[in-house]
Amino acid sequence: MSNVHQRQRILHVTFNMGFGGTEQVIRQLVTNLPRDSYENQILCIDGQVGAIGEQVSAEGVEVFALNRRAGLDLELIRSIRSEVNQRKVDIIHCHQYTPWVYGWFARWGTGAKLVFTEHGRFHPDHYRYKAALINPLMALTTDSVVAISKATREALSRYEFIPRRKIGVIYNGIRGLDRDEAAASATRQALRIPDAAFIMGTVARLDPVKNQGMMLEAFSNVLQQNPNVWLLIVGDGPERERLESQADDLNISHRVIFTGFQKKPENYLNVMDLFLLSSHTEGTSMTLLEAMSMGVPIVATAVGGTPELVRDRQNGRLSNAGDRKAFGAVLSEIAGESRQSLKLMADNGQRNFEKCFSIRKMVSEYGKVYSRLKGNEDGRKKSFG
Repeated sequence: MSNVHQRQRILHVTFNMGFGGTEQVIRQLVTNLPRDSYENQILCIDGQVGAIGEQVSAEGVEVFALNRRAGLDLELIRSIRSEVNQRKVDIIHCHQYTPWVYGWFARWGTGAKLVFTEHGRFHPDHYRYKAALINPLMALTTDSVVAISKATREALSRYEFIPRRKIGVIYNGIRGLDRDEAAASATRQALRIPDAAFIMGTVARLDPVKNQGMMLEAFSNVLQQNPNVWLLIVGDGPERERLESQADDLNISHRVIFTGFQKKPENYLNVMDLFLLSSHTEGTSMTLLEAMSMGVPIVATAVGGTPELVRDRQNGRLSNAGDRKAFGAVLSEIAGESRQSLKLMADNGQRNFEKCFSIRKMVSEYGKVYSRLKGNEDGRKKSFG
């Protein structure tokens, strides 16, 4: 396909554009790439555009859906190929593994270049020996393979048999959030939390992989030592009822607030003195990045890409996954820190965010990938050197 138009036409292929970290990354990317250089479109293969997709569409980016059937859907491959040809797509950018498979099959005969971004891993990770047969070939014939963290790159190499030298790392980036003390005061009043309280909190889907049950157990121990602490849990999911019952059983429900899903979680980040993440696994957590940008110190489990965001004793503390006692000990220690020490961690986090995890940084890195592909007529040449 000859590139007769000035702007690169990029088709982003994903499952859907509902609420989630991957969807937020795609949104940030397509709405912040310079529109005089790139024309972005988003294809959802699971039949639903989703809430974030509707927001992106309102911002001027076309979002459309196709219906994937069970098994390897050959008709979906044909449909994607047809869309690529009709739209004169230059680059198919696949987000997550299954969209990559469909994008890889569909790109043949179109002349389009292929980019694959792995946004995270399931827990627990495991070998799929069928992957040993197909993934090396797919990687060899994919123009650029991207992982969102060094830990994700290692997982792709170990479990997916993708040559490590083929995988580049581009960290997720977001538009930073500003702390609003007036809004924080209003939120505290609405939640009926005293001004002098020390508020620990999290923003996450209530899901077993996030392990909020351990967070509640650790908080219970902290509350026994420090009656001035509160825990704010922002989000919803399949674990909510069980977690609320656990809080009752631990006799801490008077100090734990479940807000449910919130469209503007930054209103709640505003009031947090300490951000918590107790996950079994993470890629590059968007909510961690939001907390860093707002200057909120962090306590998190040292899993996935989190140690690449949180530097122990610099902008927060790290604890081993699943270790309730260690997690609780760190929380107690942080709750007893002086405001000066907390501010130092907050400032360190903001500096690290601006250096490595801003939306400007992420868009620039993907722009370099796209530019290399534009100037590279050999579709098999690596875009990372």
